[in-house]
Amino acid sequence: MKRTVTVYAEVTPNPATMKFVTDVMLMNGGESAEFLSSEDAKGHSSMAEALFAFPFVKSIFFANNFVTVTKTEAIQWDFVMNELREFVKDWVQNNDTIVERLPEPKSMTSGEGEDQKIISVKPELNTETDRLIYNLLEEYVKPAVESDGGAIDFKSFDEITGTVTVVLRGSCSGCPSSTATLKGGIESLLKTHCPEVNDVVALEG
Repeated sequence: MKRTVTVYAEVTPNPATMKFVTDVMLMNGGESAEFLSSEDAKGHSSMAEALFAFPFVKSIFFANNFVTVTKTEAIQWDFVMNELREFVKDWVQNNDTIVERLPEPKSMTSGEGEDQKIISVKPELNTETDRLIYNLLEEYVKPAVESDGGAIDFKSFDEITGTVTVVLRGSCSGCPSSTATLKGGIESLLKTHCPEVNDVVALEG
């Protein structure tokens, strides 16, 4: 017997993304999954694979009770929002599992050409300062970011330069206002509670 699910669309600070919120949990507490292509989703999420069949879907992010969809610039939300909302509703009503297998923590590159470095997004919690920064982000920043359809993950803290590196995903990735939020809100919060912090930089998932 299929369940009845309510889904509504919510705008995010990033004009390229839309958050589709359901009244049921899609992911277990604290878990999230981001897919940047159909190939990415293969073997991990049948729902994500199906969403990528829409030609305008660029990336998909699942967390808690929502899915954030990033579209291409070729089409406006007005033309596709209701279609996507109905798709999400239908899928969640008829399928128990949204993500069959969580993707492995990704690596990403920073820099260009010969300066490119492979960066793992797995957090480095080697010191008390690392753990303090991680806990501050989890408690004060992550809930607000998730309410906007995104995610922020602690990557590392460089004790020599005082630089905190975070990874932005979902609606935060590529968002025009994320830099202002990073500097105006997150950086000042961390500096207040952790004087060793001088700067916060972001990698995009």
